[in-house]
Amino acid sequence: MRNHSTGTFTRRDFCKTAALGAASALALPAIRTSAKTESSTPIVGVEGYQYQVDHDWAQLPDKFHWQTTHNVTMGSDGLVYVIHEGRYALKDHPSIFAFDATGKFVRAFGEQFQGGGHGLDLRREADGDQLYVCANKQQRSFAKVTAEGMQVWRHGAPMESGCYHEGEDQFPRPRNSNPGGRDRFLPTNAAFHPDGSFYIADGYGGWWIHHFDADGKFLGTIGKPSSKQDETGMLNNPHGLWVDPRGDDPTLVVADRGNHRLQWFTLDGEYIRSMEGFFRPCNIDTLGELMLVPDLQGRVTLVGGDDQIITHLGDNSAEINADRRRAIRGDESRWRPGKFVHPHDACFDADGNIYVTDWVVTGRVTKLTRLT
Repeated sequence: MRNHSTGTFTRRDFCKTAALGAASALALPAIRTSAKTESSTPIVGVEGYQYQVDHDWAQLPDKFHWQTTHNVTMGSDGLVYVIHEGRYALKDHPSIFAFDATGKFVRAFGEQFQGGGHGLDLRREADGDQLYVCANKQQRSFAKVTAEGMQVWRHGAPMESGCYHEGEDQFPRPRNSNPGGRDRFLPTNAAFHPDGSFYIADGYGGWWIHHFDADGKFLGTIGKPSSKQDETGMLNNPHGLWVDPRGDDPTLVVADRGNHRLQWFTLDGEYIRSMEGFFRPCNIDTLGELMLVPDLQGRVTLVGGDDQIITHLGDNSAEINADRRRAIRGDESRWRPGKFVHPHDACFDADGNIYVTDWVVTGRVTKLTRLT
């Protein structure tokens, strides 16, 4: 689940029998639904990995409204945190919301990220749960915030890297001074090194991955930008990343979205391997031997410990790939139970349930409750 402890990855493994069942599950159809497919709580998945879907799980108070949902992460106490992009002009509206496991609203904060709320990851540290926020567009920065909403620090582009245009370390910035390009800083997600440092993916700007110490001091840069998919170790829109604890040594896995693949690196940035078979992978989470990959093109992929795809949950990729203008993201009448629209992030909880945020205008936060 997207919840780390400094130096220790605090995840509960699935039962071993479920993990061993992944191989047999590969031979089954990608989606198996129950007779409740057309109900509001359909069942998706394959044998051994079935989930009941609740698209209306998050109970947002009437005084708030979603403004394009982006990311989701788990607290060590079981709270679920969701960030939306928000509108820059609505400066008093929060961008981060916390819910309990039933979807009941607990608290909201993060007004300073309105107009650019994007990445949200959580690590358990000595002072409790700490949220790491990546903001782009007008807010182009990354920050550390307590689980109660107090900002610890906030930084702009690491100018020491030599990657950025003058002024990219300044925020907020009005929309008319928000150009793109490889010399701009538009961070998307964070991942945590076991030693207490962390990585930031500049997925919408320079396509670099930067390494920082625990206080946000720049340490170095990983990868190089390239739109050529045949160049391993090169990155095109490295949108998400995760320190993968599976295997003998932890590795850094990157959702290389523009190149339609995952890429693994050592924690020092040396290329290890790639995995194809994705449309536009957005981020990664792990629980035991399972890996979860939300794909912007209408599905959430569940991967086994052998890097074999178990199933595509809520697969709506055919319709989404045909929707060139992305009209569906603003048309709720086309959203079908059990089918995703644009999964932008997903995470496990300690019991193997899954939370998914769709990148849609009016917001959508789905809970997949594990049945088998």
